[in-house]
Amino acid sequence: MAGKDDMKERMVELKKQESSDADAQKRKRSDDKRDEKLMAKAEEASQKPVVDTEKEAGSPAIRTEGPVGLDVGTSHIIVAQNEKNYINTVKQLNAFFTIPISKFAKSILAKNDVLFFEQDNLFYIIGNSSEDFANMFNTDTKRSIKKGILSADEQEGITVIQAIVQSVIRKPKQFGETLCFTIPGDPLEGTGSVVYHESIIKRFLGTMGYFPISINEGMAIVMSELSDDDYTGIGISMGGGMCNICLSYLSFPVITYSFQMAGDYIDSMVGISVGEHATKIRTIKEEELDLLKEPKDRIITALHIFYDNLIKNLLDSLQRVLSSTDKIPMISKPVPIVLSGGTAMPNGCKEMFAKALKNYKLPVEISSVILAEDPLNTTAKGALIMAMTEAQQG
Repeated sequence: MAGKDDMKERMVELKKQESSDADAQKRKRSDDKRDEKLMAKAEEASQKPVVDTEKEAGSPAIRTEGPVGLDVGTSHIIVAQNEKNYINTVKQLNAFFTIPISKFAKSILAKNDVLFFEQDNLFYIIGNSSEDFANMFNTDTKRSIKKGILSADEQEGITVIQAIVQSVIRKPKQFGETLCFTIPGDPLEGTGSVVYHESIIKRFLGTMGYFPISINEGMAIVMSELSDDDYTGIGISMGGGMCNICLSYLSFPVITYSFQMAGDYIDSMVGISVGEHATKIRTIKEEELDLLKEPKDRIITALHIFYDNLIKNLLDSLQRVLSSTDKIPMISKPVPIVLSGGTAMPNGCKEMFAKALKNYKLPVEISSVILAEDPLNTTAKGALIMAMTEAQQG
């Protein structure tokens, strides 16, 4: 009898195990189908055009619905959301300017929809409005992020970042909505902690009700621009504080790093060379610079010189990093380099980069140098695509 009872128990346990295995297989098939749908939606989003919106004074922050991409850059903070036929992005200048507190000034600022908050007997004017005040006082705005990482020089930098983020997005309609935000790579040479930078931003976004995940800036460019190349290539984000570089192979970030020279470096060095404030240089760079034309004055000449200097230093770093690693996979065909970010936007930057590249021998064969379709918003779009693939189950 004991033997028969043992046999029955074993048969019952076996059936339970078979049932459990069947349930596990069913769940796996369901998860696989869900992942396929998410990837299909993300692939579709990568082909959509970007509709860019400047944050208007007095306009409310977006109440997000669905996955969100957030580019936390040195120069701008940009939020991206997936719409039916396009990617919608809203940007705000990542800068601030301080003035002494006064009751009269407070009423005037509020009347004119100037974004600000009060702290330590100062008005912190943030976002796009800060540049107007800097120009009025013939000085430069301040930055909460320096060389791509939270600045240790600005004690209220974290508060400023939080205020600017909250000026473009509010708490999500659904708690725990996936939000993917950009982070820099570890600096090749320089200062600042990416771990601290990432952790502070992640904690803040969590308190807003999001499920935050991070993505390297260079990888975000690959996600946005290289779907036709199976997400294989080199993404370079030429931002304000740094250049972020990522070599991706089949959507895996093989090598990532940052190079702490970029747009702010150009503005600063040109300003020092010609005796002008960096804010003025930045405006000229964004509105007048054409690197394919002969310089017409000393400011444009200096911009040509320091763009050339930046690109050569960037390519020096790329050759050094790629040549000193054993992580590079066997890639069967040449891969593209995608340039993005505000510093890559002036006409002729891509051509200057491609010309300089001919003087370097990289361990990866390059097929072409291309400029992202929408350089200023590419990183936010890539972060959105990643958020779509990582979206939590409802």
